[in-house]
Amino acid sequence: MKIFIASDHAAFNEKNILVEYLKKKYEVIDLGPHSAESTNYPEWVKVLVQNVKQENTFGILLCGSGIGVSMAANRYKDIRAALCRDEDDAKMSRLHNNANVLCVGGRKTSMDMILRMADTFLTTSFEGGRHQTRVDQFNLLGE
Repeated sequence: MKIFIASDHAAFNEKNILVEYLKKKYEVIDLGPHSAESTNYPEWVKVLVQNVKQENTFGILLCGSGIGVSMAANRYKDIRAALCRDEDDAKMSRLHNNANVLCVGGRKTSMDMILRMADTFLTTSFEGGRHQTRVDQFNLLGE
């Protein structure tokens, strides 16, 4: 499975650790940034979202709080970006919402929790059923 990852400068170090961790299990594409210089997360969100949609796979976005990247990513059709704070959030975002982008706050979340959330997110399947109706309704919003 191919996973796309991007961040801003505030979570640059966490992104790099996560990339190395996930490379042991998945094909990981680090979209950037590639330095800790100040950058604007909407630029990285756009690149990640385009790749997630084109490849029909998962993405992980990190910024200082996770709020900015989740807000930006959810502006795009067919993207269900979930800001997660723990493993249960990551699990439920996949089970009930078929989230395709995990959003994490690098300054708010321990590295251990980030790794555990990524594992949970990437190994949990969408439950479907009654939840599919809700996901279908997500896709109609804003039209």
